[in-house]
This record gives sequence, C-alpha cells and structure tokens, in this order.
Amino acid sequence: MDSVRQNKVNSLMQRELAEIFQQETRTFLPGGLITVSAVRVSPDLGIAKVYLSLFPVKDKKAVLESIKERSHRLRGLLGNRIGKQMRVVPELLFYVDDSLDRAEEIDKLLKG
Repeated sequence: MDSVRQNKVNSLMQRELAEIFQQETRTFLPGGLITVSAVRVSPDLGIAKVYLSLFPVKDKKAVLESIKERSHRLRGLLGNRIGKQMRVVPELLFYVDDSLDRAEEIDKLLKG
C-alpha cells in the first residue's frame, strides 16, 4: 500500500511526464499519441515505474525501446520541472500499459 507521500509524487510525476510527452511526441511517435496512464514510485522514491499507453502503434516494443534510449533526457526534463519539490529525481523505468488492449479483447469475446 502506497504512502501519502508516494501518492503525491505519483500524481506529480504523472502530470509532468504527460506534459513532457505531449511536447516530445513528435520525436518518439510521429502522428501518434502517448499517454502516461500511471506512475508508481518505490517507497524510497528512487525508482519510478511509468506505464505508457501508445496509440495508434503497430510495433509498441520498438517505440518503447526508443523511449528507453532517451530516458536520460526525459529524466533531465523532469528534473527541470520537479526539481524544487524533490531532492532526487527517480530513475525512470518505462512499461507499456496494455490494459486497453485487454479490455478490447474482452469486449470482443463478450460480443462474439
């Protein structure tokens, strides 16, 4: 169970990363949409797991690898934004959030 501090940091990072991806989407996914669906920080606030929803993308792994390669730059941009609220910017680990795909599959199964 997350502490109040973790929940506040999760919300702050999700909001700021969403704005960063909104500005940087052309670099990672031209003509696409990247949504930060969730952020989960570790209890020591050293690691942040960032869950991304990518749309419309055929090869999500390739886009995720591109984002992972630029994670150092993203962490720097995030540090510029949240540096006043946090002493250390957490290490960013990116994952694809495929919950929408699973929901769509379940919908198809229920209808068919």
